Amino acid sequence: MPTPFQEVGTLTTAVGAPIGDKLNSLTVGPRGPVLLQDVVYMEEMAHFNRERIPERVVHAKGAGAFGYFKVTNDITQYCRAKLFSEVGKVTPIAVRFSFVSGESGAADSRRDPRGFALKFYTEEGNWDLVGNNTPIFFIRDPLLFPSFIHSQKRNPVTHLRDSDMFWDFLSLRPESTFQVMWLFADRGIPYGYRYMNGYGSHTFKLVNNENQAVYCKFHYKSNQGIKNLTAEKAQKLAGSDPDYAIRDLYNAIAKGEYPSWTLHIQVMTFEQARTWRFNPFDLTKIWPENEFPLIEVGTFTLNKNPDNYFAQIEQLAFSPSYMVRGVEPSPDKMLQGRLFAYTDTHRYRLGANFLQIPVNSAQSTSVHNYERDGLQTVTNNQGGAPNYYPNSFSGPFSDPAHKQPAFSTSGDVDRWNSEDEDNFTQAGIFYRETLADEEKGRLIKNIANHLINAQEFIQERAVNNFTQADVDCGRRIKEELQRLKVGQISCFYLEFLVYSVTFIKCFFAAELLV
Repeated sequence: MPTPFQEVGTLTTAVGAPIGDKLNSLTVGPRGPVLLQDVVYMEEMAHFNRERIPERVVHAKGAGAFGYFKVTNDITQYCRAKLFSEVGKVTPIAVRFSFVSGESGAADSRRDPRGFALKFYTEEGNWDLVGNNTPIFFIRDPLLFPSFIHSQKRNPVTHLRDSDMFWDFLSLRPESTFQVMWLFADRGIPYGYRYMNGYGSHTFKLVNNENQAVYCKFHYKSNQGIKNLTAEKAQKLAGSDPDYAIRDLYNAIAKGEYPSWTLHIQVMTFEQARTWRFNPFDLTKIWPENEFPLIEVGTFTLNKNPDNYFAQIEQLAFSPSYMVRGVEPSPDKMLQGRLFAYTDTHRYRLGANFLQIPVNSAQSTSVHNYERDGLQTVTNNQGGAPNYYPNSFSGPFSDPAHKQPAFSTSGDVDRWNSEDEDNFTQAGIFYRETLADEEKGRLIKNIANHLINAQEFIQERAVNNFTQADVDCGRRIKEELQRLKVGQISCFYLEFLVYSVTFIKCFFAAELLV
């Protein structure tokens, strides 16, 4: 329900001028034309025409809330960020859950990875931990990302979602096999945002006060437990309550049933990274927990709904490039690509000064820089402070104490082909060792029911990928496809038989009339 206004006063225009009549346009006589000088109408309509900002090109539909993060375990041996500096320390946060490829009007029960992004308002600036509800992704090179998203959206001719596009791209990129299996398994449709885990997904680097560094992955485990929807239940919800996940999150917080997650890290030393059997920066692979155990960091709790969805959630903007001292990028190619892509799309969607929007601005520290002017400058534009650097007039200066430690890199510059970097081992382990027998059955059925709508040569290529991951998996998908094809043929002949009988009856009825 809409919340009541905190203040009731005279209705005004956007500049505060009182409005005497908000129910009737200014016209020449009771039936005459509307005058261009009706500034009340002009202002309202001009704003209405612009009240929809461009939809996010990915992660368009989502829900969000606010809360706090509390440290429960000392990890200062790994990271010098102040938000981790002591057990019990509390940091305010904002969280947004979303869909990757679904549009703003998509049903919440759609099979799609969910975005899971956290913004920590720390005293060292905002830190955005931007991930998904899966620890892996479909591709490992950011150059492929636009094509991947295009293949998951709508056919440019029919404007329909297209199984040929979906499976053509993914089957041509075999590194997607593990993520595809995860997507079509039970966790591909979470029961709601409260009942799913989150992952930073990428490999990051943590640096401590002695400038010692390790590589790291972030995991956030749901304290509500994991709950998922079956394909049948999801289909029903799409028609009966397409916004059920947004509703579930909002109502739970409104009732005081605050959802929470426990934040963990996995740590890998530089030496382990050099000798590990897989590329540790490959987003299509996990770090097995039996080799790199989870280390608890703290818990975060969501205890406040937005006061206004547009202002606080639709305009909420995350970027992996916003890090705090002690958290740095790794050579992960996809992370490197996202460092640019996210801030660039925010500047397009929200404007050059999107960080001045309250929900995106630093809240636990102040901002001093040399960025000025531009559309939608809503602060005092830093007053008369100098707008160039270096300067002799007390402008802010860089502090060597905050300089990132140097790191070494070497290698020939080239467009290195990563297509064959072991695309199937972990996918096979996931099928054989993670999924129970009944979960395997649902995975096979879910894949076949979707893949059956693609052309046969694409089906064969996809089945070949699943077979390379696990022979039993590929065989069962192939058999299920054959069963579905027989069913389609049977339905065709049944429809033909019904049509033929109807035609014969009509023919003889016509003969009798003659």
